[in-house]
Amino acid sequence: MSLAIDYYFAPNSPWAYLGHQRFRDIARQHGAEVRVLPVDLGGRVFPLTGGLPLAKRAPQRQAYRLLELRRWSEWLDAPLNPTPRYFPVNGDDAARLIIAVDLQDGTEAAMALAGAVMRALWVDERNIADEATLAELLKAQGLQLSRLDDAHTQRVHLRYEEDSQRAIDAGVFGAPSYVIDGEIFWGQDRLDFVERRLQRHKEI
Repeated sequence: MSLAIDYYFAPNSPWAYLGHQRFRDIARQHGAEVRVLPVDLGGRVFPLTGGLPLAKRAPQRQAYRLLELRRWSEWLDAPLNPTPRYFPVNGDDAARLIIAVDLQDGTEAAMALAGAVMRALWVDERNIADEATLAELLKAQGLQLSRLDDAHTQRVHLRYEEDSQRAIDAGVFGAPSYVIDGEIFWGQDRLDFVERRLQRHKEI
């Protein structure tokens, strides 16, 4: 029996972007089910778990973050602009759109859109809070533009709130976080441990 992975992320997180495709590949390789769970990191999770928005962090932490982003970008051979034109940016609309696609089109479509959204921000320097940008990303993925309307429904808004609370209840405090059987793996730099956990399950 395959394992399920709760994938908590924010579409405006550079760390989620850096880990997204690697995580998809690992999950596929091990036949793991992925639950796509974009969450309100800054508005819901951080206030309850001690996290700070980037602008409120000490200058030393902000500088080191940029250094680490460059290191990981080079190591993974993943293009990334550490200071894109549209950042900070509100990720709520993009998150809700990913949820709408998950509900209507399934996990694979939602994962593909999530990757496209994050690449749009961190590589192409596009505004993911702009509806026109989101519409173009939907079109590029072959998805219906009506998903923009679906993203504003009560069902999607409620799911976004519930998933954010679910993250808090699971002990999540940052993104991306991968939770397997209650065990948290925080950060794309923990994907090696995620893979080992999945491999261990296969060997049982």
